[in-house]
Amino acid sequence: MPRLLLVQASPRQGDSASRAAATTFLTRLHELAPELAIDELDLWREALPEFDGAALAAKYARLGGRALAPREAAAWQTIEAMVARLDAADLVVIATPMWNFGIPYKLKHWIDLVTQPGLAFRFDPATGYSPLLRPRPTLAIVASAGDYSAGPSWGRPDLATPYLAAALRFIGLGEIVVVGQGPTVGPEPAVAMARDRAHARLRQLAGMFAAALPQPEASVARAS
Repeated sequence: MPRLLLVQASPRQGDSASRAAATTFLTRLHELAPELAIDELDLWREALPEFDGAALAAKYARLGGRALAPREAAAWQTIEAMVARLDAADLVVIATPMWNFGIPYKLKHWIDLVTQPGLAFRFDPATGYSPLLRPRPTLAIVASAGDYSAGPSWGRPDLATPYLAAALRFIGLGEIVVVGQGPTVGPEPAVAMARDRAHARLRQLAGMFAAALPQPEASVARAS
């Protein structure tokens, strides 16, 4: 069964523009691919481990080729499970607000946790860095108070989009599609126009993502 990992980065629920946009995308995608399983990772409801102490020591042990101590191995198993959860997905959707030109700290925390040597990337002094995860259709929905559709908003830069594109490409997810929705505050006509434009684009993208899903026989072959 094909799987989609939905990463929710907004702490808001019913009044979240990014969550509402993700629902629009998933509703249309489910109409086109009813067999798709959704794995929702709400970064504000699931506890993310701190990356310090034993986990940090485990990372440097792997980089240095040293065997992991028991506490390090236990901490690393948690990290391995998080990367495996990401890698099990055939599609990835990240729904996030823009905070202070960038992404919420919870989303940055998750990206830091899954970006690990030997799990999501490797380094060779002769060739440099290379990703370890496979490319797959990946969508980032970025809701912002300002309108960044034509560039900076009143002089304020969009640092979220280039960061997400670079960070996810670094671990192997490939070139991501970013759909911005803004403004989400201000005069209602402008807010409604931005919402309608983003939601129409997301319904269109749902068709592209559904077409990219692995066929049942491909899923069976990969699992065997």
